[in-house]
Amino acid sequence: MLLLASSFPSSLSLSLFSSSPLSILPLSSSSSSSSFPRPSSLSASPLRFHNTPPPLLCSLSSSSSPSPSSLSSSSFLEQQQQSASFSKMQDNLLYSRAYWVSESVIAWNFDDVGNEGFCYLLSSKDASLSIANSKIQGEDVKIKLQEDSAGLPPNVVEKFPHIRGYRAFRLPPNSDVKSLLKSQLAVAIYDSDERCRNCTGLQLPGVLDELFSYDGPLGALYSKEVVSLYLWAPTAQAVHAYIYKDPSVDDPIEIVHLEEEYGVWRTKGPKSWEGCYYVYEVTVYHPSTLRVEKCYANDPYARGLSPDGRRTLLLNLDSDQLKPNGWDNLANEKPVMHSFSDISIYELHIRDFSANDQSVHPEFRGGYLAFTLQDSAGVLHLKKLSSAGITHVHLLPTFQFAGVDDQKENWRFVDTSILESLAPDSDQQQALITAIQNFDGYNWGYNPVLWGVPKGSYASNPNGPCRTIEFRKMVEALNRIGLRVVLDVVYNHLQGSGPIDEHSVLDKIVPGYYLRRNTDGFIEQSTCMNNTASEHFMVERLILDDLVHWAVNYKIDGFRFDLMGHIMKSTMVCNSL
Repeated sequence: MLLLASSFPSSLSLSLFSSSPLSILPLSSSSSSSSFPRPSSLSASPLRFHNTPPPLLCSLSSSSSPSPSSLSSSSFLEQQQQSASFSKMQDNLLYSRAYWVSESVIAWNFDDVGNEGFCYLLSSKDASLSIANSKIQGEDVKIKLQEDSAGLPPNVVEKFPHIRGYRAFRLPPNSDVKSLLKSQLAVAIYDSDERCRNCTGLQLPGVLDELFSYDGPLGALYSKEVVSLYLWAPTAQAVHAYIYKDPSVDDPIEIVHLEEEYGVWRTKGPKSWEGCYYVYEVTVYHPSTLRVEKCYANDPYARGLSPDGRRTLLLNLDSDQLKPNGWDNLANEKPVMHSFSDISIYELHIRDFSANDQSVHPEFRGGYLAFTLQDSAGVLHLKKLSSAGITHVHLLPTFQFAGVDDQKENWRFVDTSILESLAPDSDQQQALITAIQNFDGYNWGYNPVLWGVPKGSYASNPNGPCRTIEFRKMVEALNRIGLRVVLDVVYNHLQGSGPIDEHSVLDKIVPGYYLRRNTDGFIEQSTCMNNTASEHFMVERLILDDLVHWAVNYKIDGFRFDLMGHIMKSTMVCNSL
């Protein structure tokens, strides 16, 4: 299999292993004002919408304060300093500066606990933590932690080298860690008089990897009699699947409660579910809003989607109905390649290939099926390139990405006759194009939403299995004219984050896990949007599973990795594929 990279700058790869923190961009990810569609039957279940930063839950309350004139200058200054300190502390729960790195160890870079100071872990299942009168209130559980003078264990330092200098605090034996991980969490330093001196939220990937790393089935599985669903969501308090007969009808035909086992939520349904659509409702604490949210999300292992991308299609890729003629034998009939040194690659964009090709039927222009038309101008050109020695076609992103509506009837266009009528030096052409640029059918595709589903806008019909069948026909047609296929994969970032962004998937299901966060707990943006964290076990697993999915189910011959320097080297050299 061919693996390509756009770049692997040493400065990027080394920054993940150095003792200094990752590049810090203290910005929370922006959220779309549009919401994930909800069935009408859910109207009684509140889903919080946050189009502005959430209000602080850490409010400082106190008795009436004396006026400055009634205090001495030193007393007034001391009170002002205390007030400023409390004001700063009340913001601290918005940050996640501590790391729960293993079942028994929490790392925190707090300067000094002091001889009379105590460190506590606090949790609140309904996210009620607040600060008043220098004390944290609303906790269900308060656990005293013991500082370990030996520091962080070697295995923790190896996994998290950028926090090697943090203090280590140990939980008591037999703490109910798995239950605590489903709550709002904070660590706090108290003086001997029970005044809170400092507090912060926690980042959980370390302990989640230790307790819940999982290599069993995920997504939808099909047998002769049942359809099984599996979702990895160890921090969720509850998970339901809303099953729909159609891609857009509001009312579900069934609402199914999933049962949890070792962090994986699962259920089984009848074979009649196949061909239906579903949405997960995940009840989970979300650190970006400091609230327990009901998040509505697609399956991270989705293999099909509704036309608007809001529901996951239960699609069995092994069904004979989804296979073009000769598909099962295609792997044995690939174009001959004697050596990797013989590879010569031609890059193209699926829509650009045929969008203006008059020899292609209008319904096929800009899509997968344009590659199947043997006498079109574009395919004839590819045949010449193949004869001249080109061995591979590299397709720009073909997975489900944001920025282009899959339903072509929603696209906007500029009348080309108007453009042609304008003077060559006019600025009106640019103005007309700019006005519709977010609503037309063009985008490079480097803003991923779901990695494992072919982009619907390239299909003649984005509904049902069409995108899968047509993608396979495209691969088969290219192979038949002597060209192997390389996909451009973008695993280094995702378009959406947070509990309500319509493009957010992974961050709705296990908030704070799939996206790389800096030492303040905010999502890194160095890839241009939400960085993914392939250093976490289940993120790496999702990436590797996706590569295998494309190679096996779509017979792809190679991959070009966008911004490979943002992916862990251990992921790139993994030998488990």
